[in-house]
Amino acid sequence: MKALLLIDIQNGFCPGGNLAVKDGDKIVPIANALIDNGGYDIIVASQDWHPANHGSFASQHPDKQAFELGELSGKPQVMWPDHCVQGTQDAEFHPDLNTDAFDYVQQKGENPAVDSYSAFRDNDQFATTGLSEYLERQGVTVLDICGLATDYCVSFSALDAVDMLPDVKVRFIEDASRGIDPEGIRNAIASMRAKGVAIVNSSDILND
Repeated sequence: MKALLLIDIQNGFCPGGNLAVKDGDKIVPIANALIDNGGYDIIVASQDWHPANHGSFASQHPDKQAFELGELSGKPQVMWPDHCVQGTQDAEFHPDLNTDAFDYVQQKGENPAVDSYSAFRDNDQFATTGLSEYLERQGVTVLDICGLATDYCVSFSALDAVDMLPDVKVRFIEDASRGIDPEGIRNAIASMRAKGVAIVNSSDILND
């Protein structure tokens, strides 16, 4: 059973969004090609879904600016611009993404006291989202992951998938993802590779 996990391909992370990733929208045609022709049995998407008062927002900390390092629940936290607030256009999936093909949507980041980069669990690793259980119930044996952003939510999800789904082959689709910081992207890919995540391109899958 082969599954595709699309991470946070939302307006907020695409050009014009509140936390835009450079060229984030360029992955949408690749994601759609994978959905249509990748041979997947299950299509899953994660969706950042923050309350307006989320503690990772710089707006909730009068002494902090966006992208500064601060603290949330006693732990280091990058302070982000308000983004992907529940019920706003910023939180919606990119309009060109083939959402009709989704079998399951995993919302995350709903607890204002902790951030949730991973689609599988909160950053403090105490609370899980239920995604690993869903994939286990479906009998998934191969999980391909791509989306936004490589150096945050995508790599955190891939690393958690390895930990939480030990019998599943996890692959990161590099050209169907974009990241924020070039050095952060390199480090994220190195971390994924070191953990056993296979680094592939969409052509490897579409031409398989």
